[in-house]
Amino acid sequence: MTRLVTIFGGSGFVGRYIARRMAKEGWRVRVAVRRPNEALFVRPYGTPGQVEPVACNIRDDASVRAALLGAQAVVNCVGILNRSGKNTFDAVQADGAARIARIAAAEGVANLVQISAIGADAASDSDYSRSKALGEEAAQAAFPSAVILRPSIIFGTEDGFFNRFAAMTRMGPVLPVVGAETRFQPVYVDDVAQAAVKAALGQAALVSMNLAGPRWTRSAV
Repeated sequence: MTRLVTIFGGSGFVGRYIARRMAKEGWRVRVAVRRPNEALFVRPYGTPGQVEPVACNIRDDASVRAALLGAQAVVNCVGILNRSGKNTFDAVQADGAARIARIAAAEGVANLVQISAIGADAASDSDYSRSKALGEEAAQAAFPSAVILRPSIIFGTEDGFFNRFAAMTRMGPVLPVVGAETRFQPVYVDDVAQAAVKAALGQAALVSMNLAGPRWTRSAV
């Protein structure tokens, strides 16, 4: 029987790269998203029927259980930058991660990968960083062998960070920069996907990894 991976948030910026790589590895890929009709573009990543989007609400136990039923591996890519209605940072990045890990463990999933963020800190004043850290803790408590990946700022064709600055340069000859002393060590999206796939396949070198820059990321996997 062909192996199955469920990727929560598999149509997002990082998730789609992971989905494509898992399909190339020969796995069936279930892309669990809120709006599957908006994720139909993932189907051509594999052969007909190999990659399929399904509806899932990570705030609901039954929905999460249905999405990962029969999966041997699970990758959680779900994350938000801004809260919207019931999708708060805690509900999505802390409680959602906890729910996925708890149900994955109960269903006998072999490998779980949690995509977190570099600088995740339970004591942070940032709701984003705090909830990411709480999600890590909850995932590892429910699924002790879960692999936690903490990427730095991720860049790629579809990213919303560097492309925003690129768009701003078209508006005038001068680009105002706030906090110019801040240093970044960005990581390429497909390098993050490669690390996630190796972890999903049970080939990760470590249980927790910071992914920043090409050298550190590639040496970690």
